[in-house]
Amino acid sequence: MLPLPLVLATQNPDKVREIVEIFVQRAGAPLAAYSIEGIAFLLDTPEQIATSLARLRLPEEPPDVEETGNTLEENARIKARALAGALGLPAVADDTGLEVDALDGAPGVHSARYAGEHATYVENVTKLVRALDALDALDERAARFATVALARWPDGREIATRGVVEGRIAVEPTGTGGFGYDSVFVPREGDGRTFAEMAPDEKHAISHRGRAFRALAQQLDEEG
Repeated sequence: MLPLPLVLATQNPDKVREIVEIFVQRAGAPLAAYSIEGIAFLLDTPEQIATSLARLRLPEEPPDVEETGNTLEENARIKARALAGALGLPAVADDTGLEVDALDGAPGVHSARYAGEHATYVENVTKLVRALDALDALDERAARFATVALARWPDGREIATRGVVEGRIAVEPTGTGGFGYDSVFVPREGDGRTFAEMAPDEKHAISHRGRAFRALAQQLDEEG
């Protein structure tokens, strides 16, 4: 079972939505997420979320979280450690990277900042598509998404899991769902659609984040 209440160590509502959907899909029970003053999200059952919020003790200063790690796991640990320490609750964080073979594994750990420190999804996708404009063969556009999901307790205990999905980068964006690079990532295990063309349940079934968070939820269940 999830160690509720817990903190989702991200300010990205798109990522929170997917994590909650994956946890709910696996557990078969509803969950509620509430933004904590722009520093993270609190996760609990709908019945307990108000009580957990009332009991939450916020730090005087928001934790300073800089993703300076060289790997996805290092970045996930930085975020989870900071929020678990600041709020005194178990924290769950993830970091995701898109690795494109023709770009020697880029953008990798810099995926969210590929087009600049505060780049939008569109800016990142546009830079990626332009970087691959000269490639014609599908095998030259091979790529993979990888996610590391990590749970950390205030006492330093932690669990980390990894999920990977192979695929390719489309010639142009297609679809309106998802976020990030979903509109140009075509998973090998799919039917030729991008993640952005899939319903959430379809995407989660084969996605990097779905695999990482289902594995994390299983290990949390085993921990009790």
